[in-house]
Amino acid sequence: MADLAEKEMDNPTFRSDTVLSDVHLHCPSKRHLMVRLNAVGQPVFLSYFKLLWSTEDLASGKHVREITTGREQQCRSGDELCDKDRSNIKKEGELNSEGVEALLDDDGDLEVVRRPRSASDLQAEDLLRDVVCPVILMKGKEDASEDEEQECTCSDVVKIEHTMATPLEDVGKQVWRAAFVLADYILFKRDTFRCCSVLELGGGTGITSVIMGTVAKTVYCTDVGEDLLAMCEQNVALNKHLIEPGGGEIKVKELDWLKDEFCTDPEAPYSWSEEEIADLLDHCSVIMAADVFYDDDLTDALFRTLYRITHNLRNSCTVYLALEKRLNFTLRHMDVTCEAYSHFRNTLNDLENLQDGKMKYTVEPIKLDFCQFLVYERIEQL
Repeated sequence: MADLAEKEMDNPTFRSDTVLSDVHLHCPSKRHLMVRLNAVGQPVFLSYFKLLWSTEDLASGKHVREITTGREQQCRSGDELCDKDRSNIKKEGELNSEGVEALLDDDGDLEVVRRPRSASDLQAEDLLRDVVCPVILMKGKEDASEDEEQECTCSDVVKIEHTMATPLEDVGKQVWRAAFVLADYILFKRDTFRCCSVLELGGGTGITSVIMGTVAKTVYCTDVGEDLLAMCEQNVALNKHLIEPGGGEIKVKELDWLKDEFCTDPEAPYSWSEEEIADLLDHCSVIMAADVFYDDDLTDALFRTLYRITHNLRNSCTVYLALEKRLNFTLRHMDVTCEAYSHFRNTLNDLENLQDGKMKYTVEPIKLDFCQFLVYERIEQL
């Protein structure tokens, strides 16, 4: 839990009242371009997420694992050149970074000189590692490097506006790992989703809907909150270069899980027309949601919405749910638990065991052994 303080953008400090996306914690030294403040005063950033494939690779049938492996080898070789700790380990007879010959014990093992515990303030300052913080670039600054401008024209880059720190109720404005996992699966199984009509629940920044829009016919990307939906709509516009070649269409709409009906008020932004509701119910064959199971009440509301919509669909459909199992130590249990995940599993079991004579749900897990198409950390808790 962290909050990016706006007053020191180049050297951020953290407080405990808001949430910081783990995607950006994973790459803290990456350059982040701040493009604006949103309606509630939160900094909005523009990030580029590179796809690990190209149109040439897909046309030739080249396996994505080959591409990924090559990139990983490049990263490892780069780490070997950049890692100060490794570079200080030299072969016998060579000099270390301070010009002192490496010392070996009687068995030929390297004797590592460790930092003294009782170092003076001056010595400690010399021995501390550099503080690594996100580099915040303001839109329009001359030092906003040309790399960002060049990436804008690439056909293998997803451009997403997002925040990096929000209150818990605004976490949909951030980018989370489960969205990447679901996007990976869509790209891996793109023939399965080709020309489908798709509904995303809790679309957030819209990154998963954007990926789905590259193969599906129609994607209804839904969430609540005018500010969030406006950001999502902006991200759809930013990625037309990926969506338009396939002829897909993404419609950003409001869908409140705490309400029993679609919003059809013509005066309300992101409301549904009667034609759009009919199109969804007549043609939807895929429903998806990523990282939306973090609050028990919202989880209950989502499953009620899921039941209501699937009950009214003309055809059967497949629902894809992606989430990260977040482990926490709780004083109540005096143990490491994951209460949000446990509640999700219990609710999912209730849905599978539902016997109302109208609907039947079958639950199947998906193994995470499929190819990785986006750059992120795929951890075992996904």
